[in-house]
Amino acid sequence: MSRFDEKAATWDADPAKVERARAVADCIVATLTLDRTERLLEYGAGTGLVTQALRNAVGPVTLADASVGMRDVMHAKIADGALVDARVWAMDLTTEPPPDEQFDLIVTVMTLHHIPDLTPVLTGFAQLLAPGGHVCIADLEKEDGSFHGADFAGHQGFERPALTDSLTRAGFRQVAFTDCTTMVRDGVTYPVFLATAVTPGGRSSAP
Repeated sequence: MSRFDEKAATWDADPAKVERARAVADCIVATLTLDRTERLLEYGAGTGLVTQALRNAVGPVTLADASVGMRDVMHAKIADGALVDARVWAMDLTTEPPPDEQFDLIVTVMTLHHIPDLTPVLTGFAQLLAPGGHVCIADLEKEDGSFHGADFAGHQGFERPALTDSLTRAGFRQVAFTDCTTMVRDGVTYPVFLATAVTPGGRSSAP
């Protein structure tokens, strides 16, 4: 995670990142019916920009990220009041089981394409969500590999049917997609979708 550690301190100084977080939050609010009782987990939260943009639409928030640098920024935001009723977790579902807690909404933005094997992460999401809880995934549409370049070991975006299949196998239902926003890198525009899905279970459901 050293690359993200190094970028954390200046992450929010990029207006494009702030605007992208706001656009994703607006898309989530327009897609789901939220209220102030919703327990939110943002996975791969970075500096917490998306949670900040959603803060007035949900209840208590938990922000999880594997990067120490990103967590340091989130802790600073909590200390200065920019993130209220929030806690920060060091959590990596690719290598560790989910904690014994439940949420009503999990949001993850531009994180999953970095993860070669989505199975433990999506399964972890399903276990962390209360019955009827929603997962919201904002990420890249399938692209030609130019977004990260030839040495990138993750996904070159996602085809919607393939991600639908992965979510379904993890236990989710009612998978739906909407066009969300775009990202511009090196003069190229990359579409970003919002995928939503519902879990009928969570930890309390029978297998």
